[in-house]
Amino acid sequence: MDNHQNLQPKFTEIYGTTARWFRAPGRVNLIGEHTDYNDGFVLPAAIEYYSRVGVAPRPDRKLMLYSETFRETFDVDLDDPRPVPRKHWADYPQGVALILERAGKRLRGANLLIEGDVPIGAGLSSSAALEVSVALALLANSDIVVDRVELAKLCQHAENEFVGARCGIMDQFASACGARDRALLLDCRSLELRLLPIDPSVSLVACNTMVKHEVAHSEYNTRRAECEEGVRLLSPFLPHIRALRDVTLADLEKYSSALPDVIYRRCRHIVTEDARVLDAATALETGNLKRFGELMGESHISMRDDFEISCHELDIMVEMAVMMDGVLGSRMTGGGFGGCTINLVRSDAVKKFVGDMAGCYERVIGPRPEIYVSRPAEGASEFSMAPQETQQP
Repeated sequence: MDNHQNLQPKFTEIYGTTARWFRAPGRVNLIGEHTDYNDGFVLPAAIEYYSRVGVAPRPDRKLMLYSETFRETFDVDLDDPRPVPRKHWADYPQGVALILERAGKRLRGANLLIEGDVPIGAGLSSSAALEVSVALALLANSDIVVDRVELAKLCQHAENEFVGARCGIMDQFASACGARDRALLLDCRSLELRLLPIDPSVSLVACNTMVKHEVAHSEYNTRRAECEEGVRLLSPFLPHIRALRDVTLADLEKYSSALPDVIYRRCRHIVTEDARVLDAATALETGNLKRFGELMGESHISMRDDFEISCHELDIMVEMAVMMDGVLGSRMTGGGFGGCTINLVRSDAVKKFVGDMAGCYERVIGPRPEIYVSRPAEGASEFSMAPQETQQP
């Protein structure tokens, strides 16, 4: 998916020079939803859809940003003493540059061309892919090297502190640290990482409901606040806890009377979801894909009933998927209230699954879903415009 030969001529047309090229993938989260900001466990995989950035140095301290997707140019002054987000796509690269500078990474001015095929608004982390690809490009342009964990942390800070989204570390980490044919078991407290094999007999298939309900952003922040309230209410009984990751199901049941029903159910999702992630990791390691699929189903029910972040379209799509041949598991993925489901599908059944899902969903719901098939992909890297040729930075 990286044979984009038109990009180098486009860069030269706009800026008059050639460029170095960097890419970072989107991600699907196989299991472990909303656990990342609770210091818990997640199991994402990078996918073969990318944000790509061409970069070349400028003699001044400005960034010129051209988006091929939006056909817009935006300039950023790296010496602006009071940068302000504008609720615009350029907030993401500008925020990355700002955080890199605040972390002591003095950047050279740069011309950038940004392009990508990670679907926007589908819950596949187009924003994290953009942040990580831009960060990698800006650092390379300035002859600065950082390790991948630091790269992910810096990009998360950019989204938290400049863009204003209170995301956890998972999306940026998966984009920066993804591995071919592997899922990433990430401990979001220690950032310890284990790479787990995804059997080649199955594919990852993300199905886009084509809806994104307006409540998604506000409800995400509400869920985060509800989890924090759960920790506050449980702390008098469990003084050792720092996050819901530290609460066992036995603890939660013992002190459930101290929690309002809504807070109790939010906590129950997080506590049981962490356990499901660890069970799912064992299932992958032992090749028990049947069990992995069962855990995906349990996760969706928990998100639907306890965390209440699903929606009619997602539920219908999951119900359809689990009735189809070759589907081992299905659940919503991402922040919720629309976006995508993730389906674990036998590779020999993918073609039929794609056709059946597209037709069934369109008949019942209305819009024809976009469907993205992928194997787990490598994380962020520099790449060459020569076909079939990539290199690590």
